[in-house]
Amino acid sequence: MKWTDDRGGNVEDRRGLGSGAVVGGGLGTLIIAAIIFFLGGDPSSILSSGSGVGSQRTEQRELTENDKKIGEMVDMMGKWNILTWDQVFKQNGMNYTLPKIILFTETTQSQCGTAQSAMGPFYCPADQSVYMDMTFFNELQQRFGAKVTEFTVAYVLAHEVGHHVQTLLGTTQKIDQLRRSGRYSEEQLNKVSVATELQADFYAGVWAKQTDSREHILEPGDIQSAIEAAEAVGDDNIQKRSQGYVNQESFTHGSSAQRKEWFMKGYDTGDMKQGDTFNELLK
Repeated sequence: MKWTDDRGGNVEDRRGLGSGAVVGGGLGTLIIAAIIFFLGGDPSSILSSGSGVGSQRTEQRELTENDKKIGEMVDMMGKWNILTWDQVFKQNGMNYTLPKIILFTETTQSQCGTAQSAMGPFYCPADQSVYMDMTFFNELQQRFGAKVTEFTVAYVLAHEVGHHVQTLLGTTQKIDQLRRSGRYSEEQLNKVSVATELQADFYAGVWAKQTDSREHILEPGDIQSAIEAAEAVGDDNIQKRSQGYVNQESFTHGSSAQRKEWFMKGYDTGDMKQGDTFNELLK
């Protein structure tokens, strides 16, 4: 992946603050929220009761040169996302509102509650921010077998910004209403969750296409590294590794093949209007 001089990605770097104890919000709440997150749900409903109440004791530490380089890279990627989605929204007669990207270590506070590294990178609709503990990428490589490159980070960030795009378009709000309605079975809600995640993969593909057309950032192997990351966290791959068998009815993020398919559809078309994953899955 080629670097550019673009900076100003609306990044808040909290890594130097450390990871002191969280006050206000119990451990049981955090565990339940983490389970909900991994099942494809929205942990904010559990965590919100403690948001704004808890506080965090922190210890200041000096960022290493490598830390600073990573922060600079994420800042560059954040700016690419801003430029690309601002352009795409204008092409479709809309205005884009940029998200904040928050780098942290182990724990931090969000308006969806306490963010933890165990939850992986996630998007909080309440404060329209992406939360990333960079140690997730060690987990992606060591536990799920994905080769991690700079563009792997770019893909993951673009996927989370894809959830921000869903919020701006009103998709997130409609999904939340649907989940709260009580009219749908667990299997149906799982399908909605899969559609949500696959659409975020699709938007990541759109972002990659549009950004490369403008910035010429892609190098040989970059798209493949994004595909490998998407496939590594496919539900079937995770279930095979964790329980030895696959239960498609419990999928919440999509299979490895589906994640690859929708990322590549976004990349091949570069057209945000082609990402109706809900129509495809909810027939």
